[in-house]
Amino acid sequence: MSATSSEVLAGWPEESREAAQLVVDKYGEPNEVMPSYLLWHRPGPWKRMVASKSFDDHQFPAPHNDSVTSVLDYRVPPERVSDLAQFDGSVVVDRTRGEISARCHDEEANNLALNLAHDVVTGARSVGDARAYYAEEFAGYRRGDPTPYMDALRIESGTGTADPDERVLSDAELEQAAEEGKQKNGS
Repeated sequence: MSATSSEVLAGWPEESREAAQLVVDKYGEPNEVMPSYLLWHRPGPWKRMVASKSFDDHQFPAPHNDSVTSVLDYRVPPERVSDLAQFDGSVVVDRTRGEISARCHDEEANNLALNLAHDVVTGARSVGDARAYYAEEFAGYRRGDPTPYMDALRIESGTGTADPDERVLSDAELEQAAEEGKQKNGS
């Protein structure tokens, strides 16, 4: 018999337990329960969500802990990836899979990060403008102001977003390299 989320969460640190419980409360029991993470497949607008036992200290825009990852199918042009790294280190691009994710404290912060990442990718905002707006909306949330970028995901997850890249070695070159390796190693 597998463990329930409440059994697993009982052994987690408060920082990650509280964040994971928010996801359980909203989306129910995860599809996978492991000692170090909880995983949901296709909850709400997400491809997957992962709540991790481990958490990271994150200083932007104010000190907090990151332990909940929200993933979307989304293609980021390679030339825009460095802009996203400058915008927020918790936004991660997996070009081969065609995914973008944010790892923050909760789903609302992930909405904010990914909505702004979309603005950076599409050129609607510069990196500096996106960082400034992130801080503004984050503070607004604390004040109880409207927070449109936190309230909902404003981008759609796509299909066909994977980018397997382009082959640069031919079969002949691979065979030649293997043969050279055999000769080098005396096989």
